[in-house]
Amino acid sequence: MKGIYSLQDFEPVAEKFLPRALYGFISNGAERNVSVTANVEIFNKLAFVPRALVDTDGRTQKIKLLGREYSSPFGIAPMGGSALASYQGDLVFARAAARANIPMIMSHISFMPMEKIAAEGNSWFQIYVPFNPEQRRQLLDRVEKAGFETLVVTVDTPVVGNRDNIAKHGYSMPLKPSLKLLWDGMSHPRWLAKTVLRTFLSSGIPHLENMPSGIRVPLIGKKFPSAIDFRPVSWTEMKQIRETWKGNLIMKGVVSPKDVKLAKEHGFDGVIVSNHGGRQLDGTISTLAALPQIVAVAGDMPVMLDGSIRRGSDVLKALALGARFVFVGRPFLYAAAVGGEAGVSHAIKLLSEEIDRNQALLGLRKLSEMSQEYLAPTGTSE
Repeated sequence: MKGIYSLQDFEPVAEKFLPRALYGFISNGAERNVSVTANVEIFNKLAFVPRALVDTDGRTQKIKLLGREYSSPFGIAPMGGSALASYQGDLVFARAAARANIPMIMSHISFMPMEKIAAEGNSWFQIYVPFNPEQRRQLLDRVEKAGFETLVVTVDTPVVGNRDNIAKHGYSMPLKPSLKLLWDGMSHPRWLAKTVLRTFLSSGIPHLENMPSGIRVPLIGKKFPSAIDFRPVSWTEMKQIRETWKGNLIMKGVVSPKDVKLAKEHGFDGVIVSNHGGRQLDGTISTLAALPQIVAVAGDMPVMLDGSIRRGSDVLKALALGARFVFVGRPFLYAAAVGGEAGVSHAIKLLSEEIDRNQALLGLRKLSEMSQEYLAPTGTSE
């Protein structure tokens, strides 16, 4: 971890480590990356208004969420296919998260069986809703039997976003073997040895392991695109999921207050304000900009957020605007690629330390004290 002082430091190291196609897939969003950029820039439009002479000895960043107490107000966002960037990526995330006592959301689009991740504890499971009712029932039954307490339903993928800039880097699903792709992999020997060869030696060709029917779908093959049933679903399916799933139910991918109001009416236990990291509809409102109006209609329902959280200051700004919790994606994947479980643990430690330091500088004993009175538009004092 030499030379890694913040989450942002992982990316340039990961860019050198990963093949061009894979790095392009992780780092880019849809079309012109407008939403990716907006998610980042919105944080710079808010300035802190710290309080002085506050005794912050004994300060804590512990937070209660959905009946559990976590050591920090952030978790690891779901990232499909993480095992391509880091050997057994989902397991790396789960173990590091459990050790730090923060939640990790396992992606439906994973190359590891959900049961193996659930056994580590502190993990939630994210699904893309199958259009077929029987497949939906099969999937929910398996998630429940695996032992997950919290189900996260992603609702912003009626179709896959226009990711032409990702395709230009040579990445596709399923992977299409070519001389260009082969050279891309061979020109990154450390990734080839640490990730690809270890995967092939331990489990062979990566497969989607958590499909509703139980069929393992290979990464390379014609069945891959049809395995993920991206089709528009409605509030009818959300009602059916709520009637079936007895644990915590979270809706991910909402930026409209109207949808949050409906989620509350349908019995959801929380929402994650998200524009899919800018990977779906380009030009969608940034998550931090959408947050205040959503908090206003959510009432006592927990509101969480993801989207370009990179520093402890970003976490605190989101909490000040009403988020109960935040999730971080790409930086943790870069950390896993660069350093495996140790890399993710180091990233968690860095973010936690930044939050602690900024709490002291702001004059906060506990995170529940964070409010909009500690913020002002950039360039003003009040």
